[in-house]
Amino acid sequence: MTAPLHEPRPGTPDTQQGMRRRNLSRVMHAVATDGPLSRATVAQRIGLTRAAVSTLVDELIRSGLIEELGPQRPGRVGRPGSALAVSRRGPAGIGAEVGVDHLAACAVDLSGEVRARAVRRVANRGRAPGPVLKELSVLVREVTARAEREGLRPAGLAVAVPGLVARGTRTVVRAPNLDWHDTDVSALLPTPSEARAVLPLSVDNEANFGALAELWLGEETPADFLHVSAEIGIGAALVVDGKLLRGTRGFAGELGHVPVRPEGPACPCGGRGCLEQYAGEEAVLRAAGLGPGEDRVGLLAERAAAGDTDARRALRGAGTALGIALTGAVNLLDPRAVVLGGALSRLAPWLLPALERELTRRTATPAAGVTVSRLGSDGPLLGAAHSVVRAVLDDPVAVAAWGAGGRGEPCRDAGSARGSDL
Repeated sequence: MTAPLHEPRPGTPDTQQGMRRRNLSRVMHAVATDGPLSRATVAQRIGLTRAAVSTLVDELIRSGLIEELGPQRPGRVGRPGSALAVSRRGPAGIGAEVGVDHLAACAVDLSGEVRARAVRRVANRGRAPGPVLKELSVLVREVTARAEREGLRPAGLAVAVPGLVARGTRTVVRAPNLDWHDTDVSALLPTPSEARAVLPLSVDNEANFGALAELWLGEETPADFLHVSAEIGIGAALVVDGKLLRGTRGFAGELGHVPVRPEGPACPCGGRGCLEQYAGEEAVLRAAGLGPGEDRVGLLAERAAAGDTDARRALRGAGTALGIALTGAVNLLDPRAVVLGGALSRLAPWLLPALERELTRRTATPAAGVTVSRLGSDGPLLGAAHSVVRAVLDDPVAVAAWGAGGRGEPCRDAGSARGSDL
């Protein structure tokens, strides 16, 4: 994993048991971040004695979370120690995504490797939530079965959705581009016919998961940045000091519905002239004169690279609208960087000049640097799966208890209060 070493989440009680859980998490994070490592190196990294670390490591090995790879390379003074790594046959995070034009699921192991993935192109706009989630569950079962065949055991399911999710719940309050309202995802996920252990479930906005993926997996991503997820809809997420800023109700980041031209066209959200009407994927493709078809964003990139006038004009307009909307966010929040992700990140060479020009013209201080995510449209799905993995690293005791009996204490993933029967 490329994420920096994190301390366990706050709130663990200051008891002997609480200290043990925190120390187990510190060992897991050290090995996951920089492994393979010897026990002595782990002890040095986290500031505990070698004897204490050995006791913790033995417990994690018995739980199937860490494995010994054998003696480290020769050439060092003294007896070689065994190298420790996170288990490739231990817990896995299952991520799923509901998009306006696709469904996806993947399984990620504790090292961060994607071990299974399934994607289906399907138009979900205007479809009832029940059938959509039923199709999603088929993909989830597919990747779960493939992960289990490789010896992995799912530790939780996280679902990314293009809409507002009430904080601490699995309820999509509003998803304008899907036309979903007050949809409890956990209540609509179907129960399989065969008996299965109940997976802890969390649901969050796709832009939030995209920002978390950038924080955990991005190269040299700062701890303070504004992430823009530009797809058919446009969302944003603010990370401050390595933590997601959610807002009182969990609705922070609705950049796509910031009006850039108040008298502009009507938006599905009920407003007019919203950013999505100028810089959303469909708006840009329409302005470029592209009709229905496969990989229209790729075709638009090809046309722009070839100098097509309509394509470049559409992208300049989208970049200008993005710059206007981002100006307010940058002036208000003062992020260290702006990261452009999502499908439109593929169009960055033609979007960024106009976007950066607007930021430079309109911001009161030197504009934040704009970078392009290497994760692209994979960000939300990877962020969802990695959120489960991070929950395992944060509290390995919980996932070990849950995995041992199938009905034990669930891993404490964000927003999980009820399991999913997938």
